[in-house]
Amino acid sequence: MNVAKMIDHALLRPELTPEEVRQGCAVAARHGTASVCVRPADVAPAKAALHGTGVLVGTVVGFPHGSTPTAVKVAETRAVVEAGADEIDVVLAIGLLRGGEHDAVRDDLAAVVAAAEGRVVKVILETAYLTDEEKVHACRLAESAGAHFVKTSTGFAPGGATLADIRLMRATVSPAVEVKASGGVRTLEALLALYEAGATRFGTTATEAIVAEQAALERGERPAVPSPGAAGDY
Repeated sequence: MNVAKMIDHALLRPELTPEEVRQGCAVAARHGTASVCVRPADVAPAKAALHGTGVLVGTVVGFPHGSTPTAVKVAETRAVVEAGADEIDVVLAIGLLRGGEHDAVRDDLAAVVAAAEGRVVKVILETAYLTDEEKVHACRLAESAGAHFVKTSTGFAPGGATLADIRLMRATVSPAVEVKASGGVRTLEALLALYEAGATRFGTTATEAIVAEQAALERGERPAVPSPGAAGDY
């Protein structure tokens, strides 16, 4: 199994410089990740940096709180599509979901899916703030809105991906919808456990460490233990 092909290399921390984004794109290209996930303003330069590599460019909409009006999410989606984004990770309207306004949540997501014009849309639930019942509602609303993935976290909330949440999300959506784990995915062991639970894509800043762990294991060596991450570290 080539784990790099399941990784969205995350470049979302607000303090990243243009040079650091370019360096992050180089990491993704070197390891052949599924994609990079960059801030909206970084889509065009990331697209240029990754031209010809096969690495997709993803970005975020309504990030990180999900509370921007639908019209703003739609405008943001159209702007990043025009800039060259291949995939869109959108934060659902967390407060509306918790308030039981399910139609509004679904309509908000459906508008983003329409604006994405066929590109892959991943819906971020931000599971740290939700009950299990709310997670189930969120998954069902995302699927009914036409999303391609449901995703655990932004990386900026108090908690990230858990095995229990991945199992719940996988059991809730149909086979047509995939599950992305993000938030705290910093070791090969964690990634593989989440894969076994049902995730097929992984958002992480620890791409190099995870790939190095896999290479070390394939050589029969004991991999180094990565240091703990900080807020914004997938």
